[in-house]
Amino acid sequence: MKTWVTWNVNGLRAAVKKNFMAFLESEKPDVMAVQETKMRPEQADFAFPEYHAFWNSADKPGYAGTLVLSRKQPNQVIHGIDDAYNDEGRVITLEYDDMYFITAYVPNAQRELARLDYRMAFEDRLRDYVKRLDEKKPVMYCGDLNVAHHAIDLKNPQANEGNAGYSIEERAKMSALLETGFTDVFRALHPNTVRYTWWSYRFNARVKNIGWRLDYFLVSNRLMGRVHSISILDDVLGSDHCPVKLTTDDIT
Repeated sequence: MKTWVTWNVNGLRAAVKKNFMAFLESEKPDVMAVQETKMRPEQADFAFPEYHAFWNSADKPGYAGTLVLSRKQPNQVIHGIDDAYNDEGRVITLEYDDMYFITAYVPNAQRELARLDYRMAFEDRLRDYVKRLDEKKPVMYCGDLNVAHHAIDLKNPQANEGNAGYSIEERAKMSALLETGFTDVFRALHPNTVRYTWWSYRFNARVKNIGWRLDYFLVSNRLMGRVHSISILDDVLGSDHCPVKLTTDDIT
């Protein structure tokens, strides 16, 4: 069996000073995807001795960025989407024998949807990319996808209608991706369960559980039979997001 984890840490250096290393040691995932690292690898005064570490850092210091830790050496590592959208370090793909593993930190559409056009273009490019890989091997796609897909995925859907993360446009892009042959694992296994993965730092939102489900594992439909379980680890602190853990057959 294999364990996979995704976590937006909202700054990896800050997370390491909190409980990131203890979490990694406790869970011992086979693959861990990290979003919003906000750093470059040469800035690290820490290491991951049990893992191969693959970074994709933003050109802008202290911004965005992704990291994948893998116990197994992948056959290939790809940064960005066909060499595009790589200046913000948002996408990493690892190719294994049996599958592709992709993590993404999808751009936030921002207040008043100021960056919605950029987000839509990113979504279209990513969907085409993921679909193309899926034609070769099954795909596991995870990360902070920055969208609550359905009303069940956020505490106050009516109040947030049209806001970043819950606009019609963003939700439609998620639907379009799923329709190309992918499954939202958590929602498939827990169709009526209300759980969140992100809470604002404001208004004591986490204590009150006023949250959004923004962090996902999506898998090629043909991989669902090899999925064992998925857990939202909302008791793990250290970021405004919490980790999500997937267990599967040994499929790398």
